[in-house]
Amino acid sequence: MYAPERQQEILRLARDGGRVDVLSLAEEFQVTAETIRRDLKALDRAGLVRRVHGGAIPAGRLDFEPDLAEREGTAADEKDRIARAALAELPAEGSVILDAGSTVARLAASLPLESTLTVVTHGLPTAARLADHPGVQLHLIGGRVRQRTRAAVDAWALRAYGEIRADVLFLAANGFSAEAGLTTPDLAEAAVKRAAIAAARRVVLLADSAKHGQEHFARFGDLADVDLLITDTGLTDDDATTIERGGTEVVRA
Repeated sequence: MYAPERQQEILRLARDGGRVDVLSLAEEFQVTAETIRRDLKALDRAGLVRRVHGGAIPAGRLDFEPDLAEREGTAADEKDRIARAALAELPAEGSVILDAGSTVARLAASLPLESTLTVVTHGLPTAARLADHPGVQLHLIGGRVRQRTRAAVDAWALRAYGEIRADVLFLAANGFSAEAGLTTPDLAEAAVKRAAIAAARRVVLLADSAKHGQEHFARFGDLADVDLLITDTGLTDDDATTIERGGTEVVRA
């Protein structure tokens, strides 16, 4: 099958199913994942699909949001490396905010037993990972829980973040770039992320490289709001340099 024929079929599958993912397409067409990524890039440039984390959606569906189980299983190796690298950014003692996100939840699961920290989170999966940690004083932010992400949002959450000042925020995003900033599909989650940024002295973004260049409906900050980006080696040297010129340090794990 020639590339244009394969790309036409990928577009049909995306329109029929609402989403396609790289690994499934590679298996179906018996080509490499890199070939599929090139196909998706070509379709994205043509304005026919929008590349998202791990795959693509039909153009015009910026509100698409994968559910928690899907996000947990996507780019698992990269997320594990990012979480391990983030351990070096934990204060010896003090307070941290853990945003709702699958990579941040991996960081929570990796906290050493000897850690002595005050941890604040509005993510239920993150809180569950830390509920029995002997050295963590855990504060769970309340609010309406979004079923798709298991994150607390709305007025209660915003009010709680307005009352604290933490040493470090470990932040999640669905998309990031120097041009578009930090984005996520849902306005309510964006508002809580914005409040969490304001509640921390230092902001560390944990995001795998597939999220770079992605733009979603709700914008909650500039990349310049982030002190440190921890990502994986899929982020190119040129992209890392561009981000660092804006004042954000980059670590590629």
